Amino acid sequence: MPDDISTRLGRLSPEIQAIMGVYALYWKLEETFDSIETDLSHPECHMLIKLDQPKRMGVLAADMLSVPSTITATADSLEKAGYLTRERDPEDRRAWLLVLTERGEEARNMLVAEAGDLFHRASGLNDEETAEFARLARKIRDNVLKTGIPEGLKK
Repeated sequence: MPDDISTRLGRLSPEIQAIMGVYALYWKLEETFDSIETDLSHPECHMLIKLDQPKRMGVLAADMLSVPSTITATADSLEKAGYLTRERDPEDRRAWLLVLTERGEEARNMLVAEAGDLFHRASGLNDEETAEFARLARKIRDNVLKTGIPEGLKK
């Protein structure tokens, strides 16, 4: 009886299995994220998700692995469409905060819920496994960023 693919892959080292799993998950999520019904671009969705609280442009740029000048156009577009506003930072009146409007909060909540559902369907992980995967993924991300932002994340 021929081996099934899971058995064959199980004979590979844990590192190779992890790499293959991460790649498969990435490509499945890339494919399914396009199924989220929204008129927003990928950078706009990314910005809304990262705006879990009011943030300065510099902080948001760091969260998005970018520089403030590259996210200005996205912020301008979201502001024009009514998803966010700019407000003075009460801690430093010279600085501006990006703040979600009610429309922005609703869009963000929808995106977070949809992304969570897509992740669970694509990964097959339960809530406990997802929490552990998230912990490990944060550790990996932090380690990767210590060595410099990969070119693919700079886009």
